Amino acid sequence: MLETQDLTVRFGGHVAVNAVSCTFAPGTLTAIVGPNGAGKTTYFNLISGQIPATQGRVFLNGEELTALSPSARTRAGLGRAFQLTNLFPSLSVLENVRLAVQAAHSGAHLRGLNLWSIWSDHVALTNRALEILDVVAMRHQQNAVVASLPHGDQRKLEVALLMALDAQVFMFDEPTAGMSHDEAPVILNLIRKLKSDKTKTILLVEHKMDVVRELADRIIVLHNGTLVADGEPATVIASSVVQEAYLGVAPEKEAA
Repeated sequence: MLETQDLTVRFGGHVAVNAVSCTFAPGTLTAIVGPNGAGKTTYFNLISGQIPATQGRVFLNGEELTALSPSARTRAGLGRAFQLTNLFPSLSVLENVRLAVQAAHSGAHLRGLNLWSIWSDHVALTNRALEILDVVAMRHQQNAVVASLPHGDQRKLEVALLMALDAQVFMFDEPTAGMSHDEAPVILNLIRKLKSDKTKTILLVEHKMDVVRELADRIIVLHNGTLVADGEPATVIASSVVQEAYLGVAPEKEAA
């Protein structure tokens, strides 16, 4: 579904992401790990279009996205959740989700501009937004102003927005960052629900290896912007390159 070919970005003389080629299939959750400064979030930014690539290409379902803006990539099916929430703080929870539903369906129900069509579309959008709020267990907060929500609930709402946008690819950048011990499981359960839909592709940047072990079908490792490992979680975590580069553990020497 999603593919990067030789994706590279340079900032002056520094190569932050170095010719990363990777494919991500539907029905899989891929964790992207590596030490601080490895290029994980930068790689996400290249895929979602927040920063332009120096070279390389991005494809979704065979269609090239490389020259598209972030909003155009979202319309194409890329959904991105940030380390910091990306919401409309002065609007209500329901209004946030309804706007995302409307964005996903704009132009899908074009009819004559009459009062009945406008009202029926409004009702349909609201009902769909409420269904999504049910999934993330936030319907009881539908009238709350987003700025008043605790951080954990704002992260839940951001997942709801990705669902409302009907994304094909869900990209989560440290989804539990800044969350309390009690809040984090709620987000992880939402990701598990998304993972159960085998038509979706999930990419996850995460430092917590217990989360990676539990959720990931596959791990790729970036180090100094370069892809250095790719495979099943147990195999990758046990590899010497990950033990050294990511976990900071030197491999055991064989006995003489």
